Amino acid sequence: MEIIPEGKHFRLVHESELPEILVTLERYLPESLKFHQTIKTYLNDRIWDFKFYVAKDWPDKPIILHFPGCTLAPHNNIYQTLGIFCPSAHIEHVDMLRTEDVLIDWQKPMYLNFTHIAIMNRLDDFYSKFGVMERLSGDIYVCNKLNADLELDPLPEDAEMRLLTLDNVHGIHDLYPANEIECVQLFDILVRKLPGLGIFRKDTGELAAWMVHSYYGAMFSMQTRPDFRRMGYGIRLAKSLTQLVIERGYTPFVVIRPGNDASRNLYTKLGYEKAFETCRVRMTPDCYEDSTVGTIGNTSYGKFPPLPQGECVVVTKLARKHVPGESQTVDEGIEDMLAEKCDIGGDEARERKTTTDEGIGEDK
Repeated sequence: MEIIPEGKHFRLVHESELPEILVTLERYLPESLKFHQTIKTYLNDRIWDFKFYVAKDWPDKPIILHFPGCTLAPHNNIYQTLGIFCPSAHIEHVDMLRTEDVLIDWQKPMYLNFTHIAIMNRLDDFYSKFGVMERLSGDIYVCNKLNADLELDPLPEDAEMRLLTLDNVHGIHDLYPANEIECVQLFDILVRKLPGLGIFRKDTGELAAWMVHSYYGAMFSMQTRPDFRRMGYGIRLAKSLTQLVIERGYTPFVVIRPGNDASRNLYTKLGYEKAFETCRVRMTPDCYEDSTVGTIGNTSYGKFPPLPQGECVVVTKLARKHVPGESQTVDEGIEDMLAEKCDIGGDEARERKTTTDEGIGEDK
């Protein structure tokens, strides 16, 4: 599609400007970590073809956007999914998005990946007047120093840890809980260019658990097949991948849902500490209807994928939050990009083909 060179309040960034923008973003760490490392992986490894936009008064107005916000966008429209960073100390600059009618069409659904809670609250102040904002909360935990003293028992003799290969790509994507928003081509690139680890059975070569470094710098998609839970695979993958990410010059971080004690306990053992709160958001204008479906690669894709049902989903409309037991239009389907999904019932869990490591709370 045609790339827009300039919006009402923002301008397209030339690649030569990105190193200097990284320096500016470093002033706002840790809040800027996700956006900072998205640019860093873009420069170092060109994981995806993102388009970056800064305020026309940058850096005096330190707000920056990137399109798309994930690797699948409805109807190939990258401007319906975005990433945003604006430091909470200058949160008033988020208000420019209210009248940004060149880059963003607020009459269409929008999808934002995990974004600082202050930004989403500011957007909600105006969006809730004409649309519904569905939120999925997640806390950012950062590892500034890996706990090298943590000792783990050796893997069982019938298992081994090794790098993922291209032969694993389709299997991972097929079972990846958010494959509605991230395409299989992304996993091909991730496995080629960024660290990804798996634990395999020696006798059959079956992939039991895996974890990869994402295009935005996080520890991305730890998953364990149901038959291999509670074997300590999660913490081994997390420790090993954390070390690889550090060696590549990145700051490891994860997104953990509030109340997910198992994930929090795992990562705090490794030296991770909570930095700030975020949420992933689907924004739908009132009375919006779209039955058309577009195609991206071999994937038919029209409307935005729904957020998963769970206690951590909040729907806002005129400052109204979801009340337990009240009906809400929220379905399942988006992966946390965490170490573990929100709790699900036993019958549902047994029916799933794969899950994130539910046994990590028992790792020692």
